[in-house]
Amino acid sequence: MKKLNFKVLFISILLIFSLALIPGLSCIEISDTRTSPPDTPTQTANVTAMPTQTPAVTPIIRDWEPPISTGSAINLPSIADIVAQVKPSVVAINTEVVSYDFFNRPYTQEGAGSGWIIDSNGLVVTNNHVVEGAQTITVTTNDGTSYTADIDSVATDVLNDLAVIKIDARDLPAVKIGSTSRMRVGDWVIAIGNALGQGIRATEGIISRKDVSLQVDQGQTLYDLIETSAAINPGNSGGPLVNLAGEVIGITSAKVAQVGVEGMGYAISIDTASPIIQELVTRGYVTRPWLGVGLYTVDQLAIRQLNLKVDQGVLLTEVVKDSPADKAGLKKWDVITSIGGEEVVAVEELTKILHAAVIGKPLDIIYWRGDEERTTQVTPIESPRP
Repeated sequence: MKKLNFKVLFISILLIFSLALIPGLSCIEISDTRTSPPDTPTQTANVTAMPTQTPAVTPIIRDWEPPISTGSAINLPSIADIVAQVKPSVVAINTEVVSYDFFNRPYTQEGAGSGWIIDSNGLVVTNNHVVEGAQTITVTTNDGTSYTADIDSVATDVLNDLAVIKIDARDLPAVKIGSTSRMRVGDWVIAIGNALGQGIRATEGIISRKDVSLQVDQGQTLYDLIETSAAINPGNSGGPLVNLAGEVIGITSAKVAQVGVEGMGYAISIDTASPIIQELVTRGYVTRPWLGVGLYTVDQLAIRQLNLKVDQGVLLTEVVKDSPADKAGLKKWDVITSIGGEEVVAVEELTKILHAAVIGKPLDIIYWRGDEERTTQVTPIESPRP
């Protein structure tokens, strides 16, 4: 019996001790269950404090009102109308090129590109790289008529990536020519061409930049390009880039194809292309000022191998016998640092200056031979016929 009373006493003490540990409870609260008066400190502590008064806000301009919408906007021409106007003048170009495999066995490789009719009597403009090396060239007009071009009637200019094809046709719808100089960055343009070789289609965009230089191959740089956000895809090459008046202002030529790069297509300015196209039609080739030299941009490899005394300039890798450069005293491994009064550090710079020079007008040249700086004068002549 004493043992039982001891257990009861122990459980009672343990229960009282446990209740004392519960937050908010105490031995006094357990023994006294009366409600506290409303004004006791315990209840007052639970009342939320009143917010302090917010200071007055000072207006920027008390009587300002937003501008009123005029509701006026420039109504742009319908792109569909422009495409309908130009599309009959755009052609699809399909080519066949004979290539050779690893074992020197020939096989036929097909290519596709675009072009546009510049003259109703069968003159078609495109890119040189579209028709380069082709054994057969087929031109298909908008109405589905196909023409096989005479290879001998194709005139090309490699440096500016332009070509003119003559097909046996009459009364073709020729496109209108515009001017790049009147176009501004942000102006709307439309690229029309045989994209992916799947037929003539159109894409729209704006002019992103003008007067762009782009190296498209080793030793070849295109100048005076138009950069556009209009989608340029394989097969578009040679097609027209037109303004909202339906005039050709560029010839689509290249696209930067790199991971993460979007909306960077390029077209050859029609202002640059027009005189070249004229020469291709009237002469069959393009004449330019010619010096008769091979060129290479000075780099660390050339400096080490040739022990050059200058670290920039244009190295002469060849001087053609009896050429203007030969007659001016220039020799292989000379380094040109200035031509026509302008410093040059790369082949592209020298080439651009030379193309802008006048045939028969002397150019001052500063060059290095070994550790000696020299000067001479060279008179460009007409470039030899290809």
